[in-house]
Amino acid sequence: MRLLVTGGCGFIGSAVVRRVLRTTDWSVVVLDKLTYAAEPRALEETAADPRYRLVVGDVTDAELLARLFAEYRPDAVLHLAAESHVDRSIDGPEAFLSTNVVGTFRLLEAALAHWRMLSEPERSRFRFHHVSTDEVFGALAPEDAPFRETSPYDPRSPYAASKAAADHLVRAWWHTYGLPVLISNASNNYGPWQFPEKLIPLALTKALAGEPIPVYGRGEQVRDWLHVDDHAAALLAILGRGRVGRTYLVGARAERTNLDLVRTLCAILDELVPNSPHRPHARLIRFVADRPGHDRRYAIDPARLEVELGWRPARSLEEGLRATVAWYLAHRDWLAEMRARYDGRRLGLGGAPTAGAEAAAAGTGRTEPEGTER
Repeated sequence: MRLLVTGGCGFIGSAVVRRVLRTTDWSVVVLDKLTYAAEPRALEETAADPRYRLVVGDVTDAELLARLFAEYRPDAVLHLAAESHVDRSIDGPEAFLSTNVVGTFRLLEAALAHWRMLSEPERSRFRFHHVSTDEVFGALAPEDAPFRETSPYDPRSPYAASKAAADHLVRAWWHTYGLPVLISNASNNYGPWQFPEKLIPLALTKALAGEPIPVYGRGEQVRDWLHVDDHAAALLAILGRGRVGRTYLVGARAERTNLDLVRTLCAILDELVPNSPHRPHARLIRFVADRPGHDRRYAIDPARLEVELGWRPARSLEEGLRATVAWYLAHRDWLAEMRARYDGRRLGLGGAPTAGAEAAAAGTGRTEPEGTER
């Protein structure tokens, strides 16, 4: 199997590439633009593997894509390249439309041209797997059932809207042109090598420095947390055994409020860093102005994936969080280096706080202007 992975130096993409090279005999070509959140060092273990190749480039570059398909003749595409941070999409949506929508369109066009030139046996084996998010489905009320593959689309942020558009393009290329596609929508990921603009590494970075840990609003938003290695295993199961044209939702049935999650991280830090001058770390938590249009709850029902493909997460949330905290403690130099790329400043207020955001901050009595999460 020759696999083309877009965004393979990103947080989820690098986990997939590591898993492929550890557990299969496949060869992998990674296409990555190496934007601020990419981390080639997450793939250091693959550097000497002759089955791995990194191509630095933009998924919107049609000429580059044509050359890649002609040179490497992939048997499958795993499309992970995306701008993914909601707050950044609020401040600057154009980059999200370019990468997530135009980039997906260009990749579909290149894949379709490649697929049409394959022999019949090769065409029957080819797969285009598009990796997406649960945020395309909008928000759930506390009493609502989790999202399923049949849930209607209702994106609420520029990021979610761009991913929803990409999902629709992929389905259109299946229905219109017959390109053999797969789509997966996953819940919030966590684990090693995650850029510290996201909630878990940001909270850990702040706590280790003894700085205020920002929590949006009152921390009541609920997310379904999935370890990145469990997600990588699910993606390969879908790519290898999923039904063409099918959508699969990937989640670990691990719902937590943001506040409960941050308190859990603080408790793990208290235990693993008993000599920290900042213990108890939970006293560093500060409520800050909420994100505009912040979705209240996401949750996924992964029954189709469990029943059809036999996938289950290999770790509980508690096990995964403990391992994740231990990893970041062992890589404090990396966290410090990442702060040079992102200093923890507040993003996602669209240039100015909304009336609702100002009221939320006033209602908490806390006004620390920092922090982001997805």
